[in-house]
Amino acid sequence: MIVLRSALFHALQLCTVVPYAILCLAWAPLPRTTRYRLTVGWPRLVIRAARSLVGIDYRVIGAERLPDEPAIVLSKHQSTWETLFYPVWMQRELCYVFKRELLWLPFFGWGIGLLDMIHIDRRQGAVASDQLLREGAIRLAQGRWIVLFPEGTRTRPGIRTRYKTGGARLAVRTGVPVIPIAVNSGEHWPRRAFVLRPGTITVSIGEPIASVGKTAEVLSAEVERWIESEMQRISPHLYRGPAPAPAAAPVPRQ
Repeated sequence: MIVLRSALFHALQLCTVVPYAILCLAWAPLPRTTRYRLTVGWPRLVIRAARSLVGIDYRVIGAERLPDEPAIVLSKHQSTWETLFYPVWMQRELCYVFKRELLWLPFFGWGIGLLDMIHIDRRQGAVASDQLLREGAIRLAQGRWIVLFPEGTRTRPGIRTRYKTGGARLAVRTGVPVIPIAVNSGEHWPRRAFVLRPGTITVSIGEPIASVGKTAEVLSAEVERWIESEMQRISPHLYRGPAPAPAAAPVPRQ
């Protein structure tokens, strides 16, 4: 039964993304904020379909901690689910930082390409980093929240990888707080899996972490420590022992 329900869910996505992408092109001349509200309709449809067809529900812990100011969201990344859920649930307009190859995806890439987000070429290294700092400051000045996944890609439940410091560097440069988020979506919507699993995804939002007066390495370590500790709390069956401390930041040369 769950295989059939998953198949129906994937079929619904395929059948709706094409007409929705065409609509995105049709309302391209509208102001960005209007385009954003309209485009978010498709992720909202998918989140609701995941709940009704597959039985994937969610609960949010710490919603009252979200600040009423521009900020940078640094989130655990286990699934496609959170990339769709955040713009649907959060009240601020979001700006994702993503690899530019996503723009090449038919239909889906059209929608995100029209929302004035930050798409970078990871192969360019320092150039991509400078682009993030430059464009990120502009998006924050517009009052938007910037979303990055510091591990860089989706990780399997129970696995942690090295946290990148790009989001922390942007926070330190602009002085805005960081919102850490732990999410265990991969337990129900696994990466590259056809069959989804019913259950409740937990999204846990931490207290905003101030960036002023800190180095990017120190701030990134704080974010990593909170997220990985919280992952142990919301998914204790996947972890053994305490979360290892983040690797020490290299000492800069004099």
